Amino acid sequence: MEQGIPPSHDRGLLRALTDMLEASHLVAFEDIPSLIDRHKREAGFEEIGVYLADLQQSVLRRLCGPGEEDAQPEELKIDTTLAGRALQEVRVLRGGPEGDSPGQWWVPLLDGTERLGLLHMIPESEGDGVEERMRHIASLVALIVVSKRSFSDCHARLVRSRPMNVAAEMQWNLMPPLTFATPSVTIGAVLEPAYEIGGDAFDYSTSGAHAHVGIFDAMGHDVAAGLTANLAIAACRNHRRQGMGLARNSEAIERVLIDEFGRGDRFVTAIIGDLDLGTGLFTWVNRGHHAPVLIRRGRWISTLKCPPAHPMGLDLGLPVTLCREQLEPGDRILLYTDGITEMRSPDSGEFGLGRFVEFMIRQNAAGLPVPETLRRLIRTVMEYHENRLHDDASVLLVEWHGTAHEQLSP
Repeated sequence: MEQGIPPSHDRGLLRALTDMLEASHLVAFEDIPSLIDRHKREAGFEEIGVYLADLQQSVLRRLCGPGEEDAQPEELKIDTTLAGRALQEVRVLRGGPEGDSPGQWWVPLLDGTERLGLLHMIPESEGDGVEERMRHIASLVALIVVSKRSFSDCHARLVRSRPMNVAAEMQWNLMPPLTFATPSVTIGAVLEPAYEIGGDAFDYSTSGAHAHVGIFDAMGHDVAAGLTANLAIAACRNHRRQGMGLARNSEAIERVLIDEFGRGDRFVTAIIGDLDLGTGLFTWVNRGHHAPVLIRRGRWISTLKCPPAHPMGLDLGLPVTLCREQLEPGDRILLYTDGITEMRSPDSGEFGLGRFVEFMIRQNAAGLPVPETLRRLIRTVMEYHENRLHDDASVLLVEWHGTAHEQLSP
């Protein structure tokens, strides 16, 4: 066992982890509580409950255990409970649902840096190494949840607070997780309205020493807009995997859109970029989109200027310019859609680029993790507009660590 786990717990914990891993290959998502229940005593715990964050990260919902399948999932608010604080700060906290009962613990469930939810854990006895043992179990449960969720309707129902429209269903099934990190880079994203998004989408991937990022905004706010954005991302991935560079890729995406929808009938604005993870060189093309924002040393430096070509699908013949910016360790690049800055409040006008960037700088100064910063941003935007958005609002944040690696685990 790893250093830090008391020898008295080694055998039972190792056996429980091994047995759970072996059994997980034939377990459906809804059977995860039963799997845990069978092995919790062996691991030294009286109770292990699974709570998953909803799509908008507003509440934590308990995954019902044996005999509770028809029960309404228990909910804990992320902004007002000890459990929610554990998720926000990505750290192990002690106490019951209301902060009492010191024999209870809340342990983050992480897939890399994606915050899936929490385990509510009550050990049979406490002592040296109890937090280490809980983290080992949480790591395995997180892997099992991720391996089962993509083909589970039960998972989809659990993490949704209301019905989702067809366009949003397509988008969420297309896009990667909202958070990703390596020692070199952290990537985070948010989209609203989560259940009615139409034409906004984001994408990212890694390949060796490079990270690819992109944000897309298709015309409209309906199923057709969702289809357009889906097609643009699929084309972008396909061409990228064939080795196309950024400029040529954007031109090839445009050709796919025109072949499918006709010239000018459907179009997409986008920023498509590549980040060299070793050197910090960011290269991008602008297809009629808002310029990226660079935050350096905790303050707003500038927008990253690049001559924009026309939106993909309009076929206006404007040249596609490849632009470059040398990043410094700790730099953050913000890609966003107009729903963030241009949406107007009846009383206060537009949220605006200045307010958007100021918020990001304040949260950066507070030292919050990227996922929590973005969660708070989108809640602020929603509150500003009285929880009613009439356009998609999306942000993709890319932070290059260089040699200043941030702490990526609790």
